[in-house]
Amino acid sequence: MKNSYQSIAAMCLLAAITATGNAEDAKKTDAMPMEGMGMGMHHGMGGMMAGMSDEEKDKHLRSMQEHMLKMHDLSNQILTEKDASKKEQLKAQQLQLMKAHHAEMMERHHKMPKK
Repeated sequence: MKNSYQSIAAMCLLAAITATGNAEDAKKTDAMPMEGMGMGMHHGMGGMMAGMSDEEKDKHLRSMQEHMLKMHDLSNQILTEKDASKKEQLKAQQLQLMKAHHAEMMERHHKMPKK
């Protein structure tokens, strides 16, 4: 019985230490800056748009908005389409739009001055 209590106490202590360590790791991760992370959904706006004028920023953001609207429109069409062949055609159209956008982003990225 004594061994059972010791085992339970050891497990509780280990769980508490592990939880504390994980909480500290989470704080470090949250506090880390976005710099160096992939473009992802954040698109690295601070660095990418840093050298742009307000007019250029507005033009860029409007372009992103237009792309997002097209993607959402195609997504909605894909989801509501009942005909399998038409659905595949819409998916192919959306994929082409994604590829074109990616190529544009890569071209813009390679033109950016190096830090």
